[in-house]
Order: sequence, then C-alpha cells, then structure tokens
Amino acid sequence: MTEKEKMLAGMLYDPSDPELVELLIKARKLSRQYNQTDEDETEKRTAILRDLLPNTPHLPSLQAPVYFDYGANTYFGKFSGTNFNFTCLDVCPVHIGDNVMIGPNVTLATPMHPLLPEERNVRQREDGSYYNLEYAKPITIENDCWLASNVVVCGGVTIGEGSVIGAGSVVTRDIPPYSLAVGNPCRVIRKITEEDKMQ
Repeated sequence: MTEKEKMLAGMLYDPSDPELVELLIKARKLSRQYNQTDEDETEKRTAILRDLLPNTPHLPSLQAPVYFDYGANTYFGKFSGTNFNFTCLDVCPVHIGDNVMIGPNVTLATPMHPLLPEERNVRQREDGSYYNLEYAKPITIENDCWLASNVVVCGGVTIGEGSVIGAGSVVTRDIPPYSLAVGNPCRVIRKITEEDKMQ
C-alpha cells in the first residue's frame, strides 16, 4: 500500500512521503494564488479552483483567504460556500453537501495523532532523515447546514442535514439532522422545527 492509500484509508501513514509532499505543496501554492486574486477576477479564480478542487464539479463560493492541505480530498455540493479564513485539512475525505454555509474562521480538521507519545514522536530513518506517523478520520457536512463563525470540526464527525452549529463551537462528535448545537464540546441544544420560521 502506498502512503497516500494509507492516508485516505485512515491508517497510520508517513506525511513526508514524496508523493504526498508534492500534492501538499501544489495545494498550498494554489491556495496562495487564489488568496492573491481579487473578487472581480472571476475567470482566474475559477481556473485556480478547478485545479485546487479537481473532484468538485460545482465549485463553491470561497471568500479569500482559504487554506487547503490537499484540495483533491474535498468535495463540495451545489451552492455551498465559505466566508473568510476557511481552513480545510483534508488528509481524509471531506464531504460538504449542497447549500452549506460556512462562516469566517472555520476549520475542518481531519488529521489525528496517536495518543501514545512513542507512536506520535519523531523517528529517524536509516538514512538519517526524520519523520513521524499520523492518521486521519473523514468529515461529512450534509446538505443545508450552517456553520457559524470560528467553528472547529474534528475528524470523524458527521453533521446531519439541516443543522446549525453555533459560533465558537468545537464539534467532536456527530450531530443529528436538524439540530441547533453549540459549545465546546459542541452539544445539541434542541431540534430545529417549523416553529423556527421567520416569515
């Protein structure tokens, strides 16, 4: 198995693998290029996003700056978008559904590190170079969700359809559909119902 295959499968892998480093550098460069464009440079922005997010047929609306580890492991649905300072550490797949609103300073973090120091600490190869091992868990944000400002979503989490995550929340476990959830750690406060209609 390649290190990339291990990474995507959620197994311990070596992030300093040359193939992964090349992909990481490409995504970081594309993110920087996108962040240096203006909002009226539509064609330029579209071209960069097509390269950065090659597995997303419906490109999202992204307010720069944005930061991706790989880009290719993130999948956006239709009519989804992010506000300023979106960080997506897409070591494992990140699935973002249709009509998902993501507020400023939101982080989706799939990477994980072993709990035992001897498993996560830096190691030395026979050639003298150093490396460490990590793993990741996927993130899924289903259709029609809203993540407010400064939300952090940890690896392994699914946020159910139609849910709203309050500002500053740290989501460490699954959130059921149509839930209003807030806090650190994020907890469901109540269900979202027809009584929440504003018109």
